[in-house]
Amino acid sequence: MTEERKTADGKQNLDYEVEAGEVVEEELVEGAPVRRKGIYLLPNALTTASLFSGFYAIVSAANGVFDNAAIAIFVSMILDGLDGRVARMTNTQSKFGEEYDSLADMVAFGVAPGLVAFFWSLNAFDKVGWAVTFIYVAGAALRLARFNTQIGSVDKKFFVGLPSPAAAACVAGLVWCFHLFEPAAWLTLLTMVVVAGTGVLMVSNILYRSFKDLDLRGRVPFAAILLVVLVFVVIALDPATVLFTGFLIYALSGPVRALFRGKPRKAPGAAD
Repeated sequence: MTEERKTADGKQNLDYEVEAGEVVEEELVEGAPVRRKGIYLLPNALTTASLFSGFYAIVSAANGVFDNAAIAIFVSMILDGLDGRVARMTNTQSKFGEEYDSLADMVAFGVAPGLVAFFWSLNAFDKVGWAVTFIYVAGAALRLARFNTQIGSVDKKFFVGLPSPAAAACVAGLVWCFHLFEPAAWLTLLTMVVVAGTGVLMVSNILYRSFKDLDLRGRVPFAAILLVVLVFVVIALDPATVLFTGFLIYALSGPVRALFRGKPRKAPGAAD
């Protein structure tokens, strides 16, 4: 298939061939634009696995297996964290990979957690239930779109708004913790607060620590590895409760931090 490209004088130039259905990207190599055909397999395979986990979570929730659905969302989080790092380590970043990762995140951290919560508890409330679910799904979509447009323009130490994986972890952790409980008014209210609340926090201007400034490649005291072991042991004792509590604290840390930052500090020596 021959593609047309306009030259500087506006004329059509038929100077390159592209196979039908193939992906072609333009990269800068030593300052010169080079057209490359195809995609990188390894990072996109991890993104596909993350997408599959999100899809599996939806199917499991539709079949009433809510613990598996919640676990699948956490698996998606791990895979989503790996694909970008693998791409950077192997120098296989691409525009296609960025777009594919964003679409996979929308399914795994937007649609999947919302539907899992809906099938588990919120579907009993008809319009109110799906309205609360839509607040979360729309919040995730807006959060991802805003994040994509802010790359390189904000401080890497912070996220603007609650990251969608953390929001998904709050919802999935809630379902995982309480999926065996009998339906109750307090549990339904808690579900609505968590689902709608995380949806709103995702599109807020509240800053959250990204922890990207942590140096994980440098040397640390030997005791640090013991702390890592302790963390794994605590998670293994009751993963649902620990993960839900941890991500809920992270979600609340943003508003609490913003609240204290908003208070004016007293000058040294000022009277009480």
